[in-house]
Amino acid sequence: MIAFRALAPADIEVFSEAISVFFENMTRRSAQVRTAYLLEASVPIVWDDFNGLIMVSSGFRGTITFSAPRALLDEVLKAMGEPCKSTENYLDVVGEIANQLSGRARRHFGEALDISPPVSCERAGFEVSSVASGPAYAIPLTWDTHEAHLVVHLDVNSRR
Repeated sequence: MIAFRALAPADIEVFSEAISVFFENMTRRSAQVRTAYLLEASVPIVWDDFNGLIMVSSGFRGTITFSAPRALLDEVLKAMGEPCKSTENYLDVVGEIANQLSGRARRHFGEALDISPPVSCERAGFEVSSVASGPAYAIPLTWDTHEAHLVVHLDVNSRR
């Protein structure tokens, strides 16, 4: 049986750095990542219009969710050269952002971080159920003039 531990501050920093690198590489404009904070709700809260969720397993358990408002995604699509602002494109880009952030975390944590394909959906009716028992952290960011959040709710194999 695998024993798990909650994320450590150094683990949270990996996700904060991944956000900065993603926005710089994809849009050539930096995101201002603010201090992560502990969510007090029993289930991680997702605030924004569109959400990309990655389930993780193996030496980890839980979820990584990128949550963004429509206006931020409009600007990201524009910076990526995509002129079409559609629900389908919003869902694609928010899922891709979640996937890229998870992939960067996987490079740090190693192959034991087994990530699922992203699940993207709109805010309405979106519920996050996580198998993680440790606390969930929100990492707020501002890009351009828009705020978004990365919600990390993971337990880590305590042997790491």
